[in-house]
Amino acid sequence: MIETITAALNSAINFANGVLWGKVLIYVLVTAGVLFTVRLGFIQLRLFGHGVRLVRDGRENPADGLSSFQVFCTSMAARVGTGNMAGVAVAITVGGAGSIFWMWLIALLGMATAFVESTLAQVYKVRREDGQYIGGPAYYMEQGLGRRWMGILFSILLIIAFGFAFNSVQANTIADALNNSFGIDKNIIAVVIVALTAYVIMGGLKKVASVSEKIVPVMALLYLGLAVIVIVMNLSEVPAAFALIFNSAFGLDQAAGGMMGAVMAGVARGLFSNEAGMGSAANIAASATPNPNHPASQGFVQMIGVFVDTLVICTASAAIILVSGVLDASEGQKGIGLLQLALTNELGGWASYFLAAAILLFCFSSIIANYSYAESNILFLSKNKTVLLVFRLLVLAMVLVGSVASLSMVWNFADVSMGLMALVNIVAIVALSKVAYAVIEDYEVQLKAGKTPEFDAHKIESLKEQLACNTWLKSKKHKA
Repeated sequence: MIETITAALNSAINFANGVLWGKVLIYVLVTAGVLFTVRLGFIQLRLFGHGVRLVRDGRENPADGLSSFQVFCTSMAARVGTGNMAGVAVAITVGGAGSIFWMWLIALLGMATAFVESTLAQVYKVRREDGQYIGGPAYYMEQGLGRRWMGILFSILLIIAFGFAFNSVQANTIADALNNSFGIDKNIIAVVIVALTAYVIMGGLKKVASVSEKIVPVMALLYLGLAVIVIVMNLSEVPAAFALIFNSAFGLDQAAGGMMGAVMAGVARGLFSNEAGMGSAANIAASATPNPNHPASQGFVQMIGVFVDTLVICTASAAIILVSGVLDASEGQKGIGLLQLALTNELGGWASYFLAAAILLFCFSSIIANYSYAESNILFLSKNKTVLLVFRLLVLAMVLVGSVASLSMVWNFADVSMGLMALVNIVAIVALSKVAYAVIEDYEVQLKAGKTPEFDAHKIESLKEQLACNTWLKSKKHKA
């Protein structure tokens, strides 16, 4: 009886995932990306250099809130994970090398979507009693749209996906990688992961951001360095790899699924990797005190995060696979196994140990960043400190269970939750897009005039009533 119920539940979850990710979300998120890109005049290209400068200059720690760079690193910690390695390999094996082109395209569109949702998160952020800022989609749904029920729905979906399910899966990936590479007992690994996670998350958002700021640049640079070594070793193969990507993208090379196979694989994996439009990274974006102190400046920072995730790190994974030639002799390898084969063939057996270490850093940083997203939404639902403590203990329990047991149904259910979460968020940011456009235009006008942009919410008529108790209206302060 239990097996029958479980099988039926699995079937229903898989069907929902197929509809959400295969038919609905791809078109919704791509349409939103095109809409925001056109309306903002291709801002991700026009002001790309400005965005890079804001990331570089965002290290100064403010008295209140987190620095822009800390927030950038925390969002990158959640974005960058096994999807940037295994996900890219799956896209190539399912849709061919052309899937990488469509992954690039969806990232370019997603940069505009990330800009809009992160700007809105900054506009509607509130100040906590401890002086830290908090916000995200749930907050702009309540303040901007006047629909708290919508914010509650979003919060619940995010907590299920990022707070519980994804963290158990990330812990399982760490345990598998260390067990397979070094033979360490999974029970020992579980205890260590739980202890490290507890140390970080019990310190709240400030501690999460501090740890992310240290881990993310190191792990990204090491992985990119490895990719550069492989590319230099196979420099003569680079032109052929690029030719394969473009030929396969438009169906000229039918080796793996043709053009539609490449489009679907690239778009799906790109959306899943960079999270643009899903509303997840917007939660931590609201916690920043941006430099310059204007909501749009954090939009620029998060826009660059999408670029680094997909057009830099995912491209590095694709380059390792394509220039190494393992696609022609992979013997059915998919996912992380294909990447591991490429690294081992090029650099020797030690590369598999490096990959295990990379997975450890990528997944642990994802656990703590996912927690930070969920904490913002727990505090939206309840300010009770006991509720927050219980939530932290439940997160640790899911990390413990995930370390020793593979929970495939949990992963599938999390995909459904994240898909629904993305739909709710897209509805909200499209509905609030006029506010975002006005705020971004205000930033650009000041920038073109040679000024350091500063935000005065009184200048934007539609915000006066919405922000009556928000931190951007300095005459009235709000305690969250």
